Amino acid sequence: MNAYHQTRDNTDTPEQMLSMLLDGAVQVLDISPDLHDTAVRRYEEVGNWLAENGSPGWEIHPQGSFLLGTVVRPQTETGEFDIDLVCRLPLHRDSTTKEGLKQRVGDQLVAYRRWKQRRGHTDGPDSLEARRRCWTLGYPDFHLDVLPAIPDEEHPTTGILLTDKKLHEWQHSNPLGYADWFRTRSELSRALLEKRLAANVQQVPEHHIRSTLQRLVQILKWHCMFFFGDDTDNRPPSILLTTLAARAYRGEDDLFTAVRSVLAAIPHLVEKHNGQWWVPNPAHEEENFTDKWNEYPERRQAFRTWYDEISAIMNDLALTESKGLDVVYAQLIKSFDPEPVKRSFAHYATRMKAPAGQRMGATGLLSATAAGPRRKPNTFYGQHPGARG
Repeated sequence: MNAYHQTRDNTDTPEQMLSMLLDGAVQVLDISPDLHDTAVRRYEEVGNWLAENGSPGWEIHPQGSFLLGTVVRPQTETGEFDIDLVCRLPLHRDSTTKEGLKQRVGDQLVAYRRWKQRRGHTDGPDSLEARRRCWTLGYPDFHLDVLPAIPDEEHPTTGILLTDKKLHEWQHSNPLGYADWFRTRSELSRALLEKRLAANVQQVPEHHIRSTLQRLVQILKWHCMFFFGDDTDNRPPSILLTTLAARAYRGEDDLFTAVRSVLAAIPHLVEKHNGQWWVPNPAHEEENFTDKWNEYPERRQAFRTWYDEISAIMNDLALTESKGLDVVYAQLIKSFDPEPVKRSFAHYATRMKAPAGQRMGATGLLSATAAGPRRKPNTFYGQHPGARG
C-alpha cells in the first residue's frame, strides 16, 4: 500500500476526505510562498544592515510560528501576518539593562528606516513602532516584530534573555532549541519523508512542505482563534497549543486521525506541580506555559471550554463522515471560520471531478506553503549591498 492509502477504486475513504478538507482550509489561512519569501528578504536585509551598522555579532533570526511552519492568518481587520524575529546582541547580562538593550536596537532600526527613505527605496518599512517587548516594522500584508535579546549564559548555546517592559526580571527563552524539538516530533511521520522525496524530484523547496503535525497545530490554532474571537485575554497562547499537540503526536500520517488522537491525549499532559498547573517548555524546562492559569483560574476554565468544544466537533465529524459531503460541510461551516471551509470544499469538489489517475489522497498533498522549522538560523554579518553608498 502506498503513502496515500487510497481505496482500490481510487476514491477517498471518509477519513481521507475529512483530512483533505481540513488541510485545504488551513492551507487557505497559511502564508503564501511568495509572501513568505518577501518576508524573508525583508528581515534578511534588516539583519544585514544591523550587522554592518550596529556592532559586530548582531544577528536576526525568526522564531515562533514562522520558524515552526504553523502560521495562521489572524482574524484582524487587516489580516496582516505577524512574523516574530529575535535580534540577538553579543552582550553580557551585567553590561546592559533591559531598557538600554531595547533602546539600542530601536535606535538602529530608526536609522535603518531613514537609510531606506533617503535612498528612495520603496520596499522599506511603512512604519516603526515600540511595543511592550519588541519593535514592530510594518509592511504591506505583514509586520516584523523584532525582539531584542542577549545570550543566556546559563543555558548555552541557543538560550536567550528577553526584554519585557512590564516585568522586572529578564525573561528566559530558547526559540531555536524549541524549533529543533518540534522538528523532531514532526519527523515521527513516515509520510513526511515521502513528501520530501517527492518534493526533491519536483524541485519543490523543503520549507514549502507541511508535515501532519504542522497542519494539526494550524487546525487547533484556527479553531481557537475563531472560538475566542476578540477575547484575547482568555484565548490560550499558541505556544501552549503547539507544545501539547507536539507532545501528544505519535506519528499518525492521516490528519483527521492525528487530530482526534492528539485531542484524546491532551488532558493527560497537563500536570500539577506543588499545587501549580504545569506544562513545561521542552527547550527550557524551568518555563511553564500554563503559569497564567495559576494566577487567573478563569483562563484554565476557558481552555477547558475550548477543548471540550473542539473535541465534540471532531467526534461529531467522525460520526457524520459516512453521510456525505453535505452533512460534513454543514458541520464544519458552523464550527469553523466559514470562508476557508467554503474554499476548501470548492477545491475538493474540483479535485473529485478530475480523472482518477490525477488524484492524490489527503496524506499525499504537497502544500504550496511557507517555512517549516529549521535547525539553524539565518545570521547576517556581511556588507549590505549599497550600505556604504
